[in-house]
Amino acid sequence: MDRSQFSSMIEEYERGAAVPSTWARGLSAKELNTPPPTGAPGKWTIQQIILHVLDSDLIATHRMKRIIAEENPLLISYDETAFAARLNYEKLDAAQAAELFRLNRLHTAAILRALPESVLDRSGVHNERGKVTLADMLQMYVQHVPHHGKFVEAKRQLMGKPSAA
Repeated sequence: MDRSQFSSMIEEYERGAAVPSTWARGLSAKELNTPPPTGAPGKWTIQQIILHVLDSDLIATHRMKRIIAEENPLLISYDETAFAARLNYEKLDAAQAAELFRLNRLHTAAILRALPESVLDRSGVHNERGKVTLADMLQMYVQHVPHHGKFVEAKRQLMGKPSAA
């Protein structure tokens, strides 16, 4: 991957920074924590999705920093379902989580922009996926927010709420 492609990916990653805050717009705490009806896409509430993308991005940031700074680091998976079930996502502040997500994305994008081109092909070893490059990690997380955004939009529609976009 060349510097231009990597820079474009960083811009796309950074554009996702404010998205989770839109997911909660116009929803009460009760609506944020309303489970989807049977047959609806996904099993998590909108609040759980917001907290999930935050936790996932924090983990991704840690992995990217380790790939940048360490030689072939071991990257350990985590159980996202256990996080959602045991970290009391329903009791946390969705707006605060969305703001932390935004700030983390902006900070990480600044780190990535400052890297020399020689770092772009660095990699680590994920305990389930094998070799993962810095570019692979970035691409995965560029796609993560839109992936969950589809579920949020479907849940908002089922509640009769306008689109978050």
